[in-house]
Amino acid sequence: MKQMNKLMGALLGGALMMGALALPATSQASDKHDKIVIQVSDNDPAKWNLTLNNVKNVQKVLGKNNVELEIVAYGPGINMLKAEAEVANRVADAVDSGVKVVACENTMQAQKLTKEDMNSKIGYVPGGVVEIMKREQQGYAYLRP
Repeated sequence: MKQMNKLMGALLGGALMMGALALPATSQASDKHDKIVIQVSDNDPAKWNLTLNNVKNVQKVLGKNNVELEIVAYGPGINMLKAEAEVANRVADAVDSGVKVVACENTMQAQKLTKEDMNSKIGYVPGGVVEIMKREQQGYAYLRP
């Protein structure tokens, strides 16, 4: 019986050891890349300023190179992406700091806006809601200030 217990103990110990060796190593936080998609669908400079402050703060806390930030504007929110918008300089600064800022082409078409009407620093997506959906499927955190 003692010999059987020793054998079982050895087998169990070996199995546990093999299981531990087979486990994947956990990655360090530095290997992770945080991703956030932010929806702005309000034609409100205060909302845009809040969004741009949030972006700046996230970059400050996590480091610009450690986070992917994308602001998606559609509906009335697209007005703040026009070339003459009240927050145009701040939007340009955000893009220059590595933030992807995109306008919904569906909204632009509905409002009869052209790329010439828009801030020269921004990008474009076919549909703002679809862009947010795709980003969430890719693991982006969603924020709507």
